[in-house]
Amino acid sequence: MANVTDLQTKYSKLAQEYSKLRAQNQVLKKGVVDEQANSASLKEQLKQRDQSLRKQEQEMDSLSFRNQQLAKRVELLQEELAVSEAKGKKGKTKVDSPSQHGLQTQSVFDEDLQKKIEENERLHIQFYEADEQHRRQEAELRARLEELEKDSEQHQAVVDGLTTKYMETIERLQSDKARLEVKAQTLEREAKECRMRTEECQQQLRRCQSELNRQVKQSSSVIQEKVPFNDTKFSDYNSLNVPPHNRRHQLKARDVAGQALSFIQDLVAALLNFHSYTEQRVHIYPRDSSIEPISPLNQKFSQYLHENAAYVRPLEDSFLQLHQSITEDTVTVLETVVKLKSFADNFSSYTHFLQKILPYQLKSLEEECEATLCTAALTAKNQELQSDMKRVTSVFEKLQNYINLLALPSVRQDAMPQSSTSAVFTQLAACLHSLHDAVKEMSKHYNQKAGLEQELPTITQKLCTTTECLLGSLGSLTSSTGKIATFFSNNLDFFTSSGYSPRGGAVALNPLQAESMLANKKKAAAYIHAIKKPRPQSVPYREALSNRRILTSSTESREGLTQQVQQSQEKIARLEQEKEHWLLEAQLGKVRLEKENQRIADLEAQLAAALGGSPSLQTAAAGTLAQNHEEADAEQKTAGKETTLCTSLVGMLCTTPTVEHVGDEESREQLIKTHYMTRVGELTTQLQISDSKAVHFHSECRALAKRLAIAEKSRETLSEEVKLANQNITRLQDELATTKRSYEDQLSMMSDHLCSMNETLSKQREEIDTLKLGSKGNAKKNKGR
Repeated sequence: MANVTDLQTKYSKLAQEYSKLRAQNQVLKKGVVDEQANSASLKEQLKQRDQSLRKQEQEMDSLSFRNQQLAKRVELLQEELAVSEAKGKKGKTKVDSPSQHGLQTQSVFDEDLQKKIEENERLHIQFYEADEQHRRQEAELRARLEELEKDSEQHQAVVDGLTTKYMETIERLQSDKARLEVKAQTLEREAKECRMRTEECQQQLRRCQSELNRQVKQSSSVIQEKVPFNDTKFSDYNSLNVPPHNRRHQLKARDVAGQALSFIQDLVAALLNFHSYTEQRVHIYPRDSSIEPISPLNQKFSQYLHENAAYVRPLEDSFLQLHQSITEDTVTVLETVVKLKSFADNFSSYTHFLQKILPYQLKSLEEECEATLCTAALTAKNQELQSDMKRVTSVFEKLQNYINLLALPSVRQDAMPQSSTSAVFTQLAACLHSLHDAVKEMSKHYNQKAGLEQELPTITQKLCTTTECLLGSLGSLTSSTGKIATFFSNNLDFFTSSGYSPRGGAVALNPLQAESMLANKKKAAAYIHAIKKPRPQSVPYREALSNRRILTSSTESREGLTQQVQQSQEKIARLEQEKEHWLLEAQLGKVRLEKENQRIADLEAQLAAALGGSPSLQTAAAGTLAQNHEEADAEQKTAGKETTLCTSLVGMLCTTPTVEHVGDEESREQLIKTHYMTRVGELTTQLQISDSKAVHFHSECRALAKRLAIAEKSRETLSEEVKLANQNITRLQDELATTKRSYEDQLSMMSDHLCSMNETLSKQREEIDTLKLGSKGNAKKNKGR
């Protein structure tokens, strides 16, 4: 489980790092996309500038071509001018009109040439300026493009590094996930195996429990039936259930009681001093009884405090008696410690005394608060003391209840089981610690109050002395309560442990068993002292048990043999009846066989006589045979009409009287009886078969019912497992949703943070650039100076 938790923590850390890197990756991707968009826009601008440059180049080419044409034309015109001038020199003699016309043409050409030259110069200037501007823009754009390409390469390198890191992280997480899934599958298999083993163990436990219950029942029945000297009716007087005497427990109990007695004596002395000094303080503050009378309330309070010894001293006396009652020759358990009841009664009376003086204590403190010189701090301390006194009184009431509960088993039997006793001792230890805390708080508040009272101007030496004594008594009371609480906590195991318990159970020891135990101890001591005297021999317990077992087994074997003899006699009688039945059947078969043989002989004789005589005799024999056949047929037809009723032991029988079967009624009755006996045998076998089938079906039904119950149980367990799995799935889905939301929130926060950081970085870069430009300007100014 620790490895699984470590893996889960590592997986959560890796997921957090992955989410952070993912957020950074998204921001970097956004920056790269922005830079790519900027580079694309710059490329577009560069394309546009290239296009404009090409247009200007084309225009320049066209202008240069035009310029060349114009230059050629100018040359041609110049040649023509030269030719015309030459012609003019030759033809000066001509008339004036042609020369004037040539001059006008020359002036027109000159003006046109001058315009073209000016236009050409202007175009050359524009072309040069455009070319310079284009080169400058191209250089700027190329520099910017190089910077953007460098930034893009850097961003791409960062993105590639982050991608590789993310891929490594993803692969590592996937491997961890696969390993965790494999481990989870192995754990699930182990859990299934553990569940199966648990089910098998539970089944074995059930079988063992059933077997043990059966053995316990069998043993208890054997003990009740075959151990006559064990008194099972009155278990209190059964000597076998008395535990042995524990001398070590008695010595420990006496030692613990002695330590507790010393602590109780310290507590009693501290309580006496506390109540006595409280009485003295009531007579001194807020009114001194030697100067002026105190209030009636304080008088009553003083009177009650004066009686404190009557309630505190019996605590020590009763506990001293309790300590004296615990000796080596006694049995010390809650059921036998009778003196604990007197201590509980005295503690209850002291608790009632505290409840009686509590209102007077509170009123006395209120009266101190109403004094003229009482400050606000003193009032607050008095209020804290009031709450402390209430708390101390309530703790004493709780102690009273627990001590009364512990003293109850010595008065009434079966008042409290052992588990409740342990709980009471534990609560009593906690209550003693709370008493120590409450007394400690009260002592602290009294010390603070005494310090504040020292600052009052009307404080007297007598009051100071009484207050110091009261504080000393509170200190001793705090010390004694702390010692008692520590002592009780250290010996809590001894108090909760059962030093004596009857054999065969964890029932508490009662006084009768304690008396029996002490009597057995005395008998054992007397036996050890008188062991040298001759004693009559006695039969050992094991030998007596073996003899009784042999006697019981012989009695049981005799009863079994008697039953076997009876069963054998019944079987012999049944076989004798069957034997007589089959003898009768054999006799009847013989009679029927003889009759059939006689009838066959008669028929053969008639046939031989018929065949050996004359033809007339043959025809007569044949006629007599036919007549006999006709008579037989007629008798068969009239069988339903001519019947006689015969009654016998088997029942009634309707017969047709014939010549041959007149005297066969007895044989027929025997045949019918035989038929019914066989039928009864068949029905008996069928009944036995049906009974065996019914038993088989019943066992199968019981097995199916058991299987159905097991299937129902398995279905319930599987449904519970499915419910648990669904709950786990919903829980995991909720956790996944929460983690997803948290990761999304973290990513959004990280992206916002990165955006803000980018903004701050851009601002810082701008500031750096401005500062650099300012420093360059300052450096130029300084150089100019």
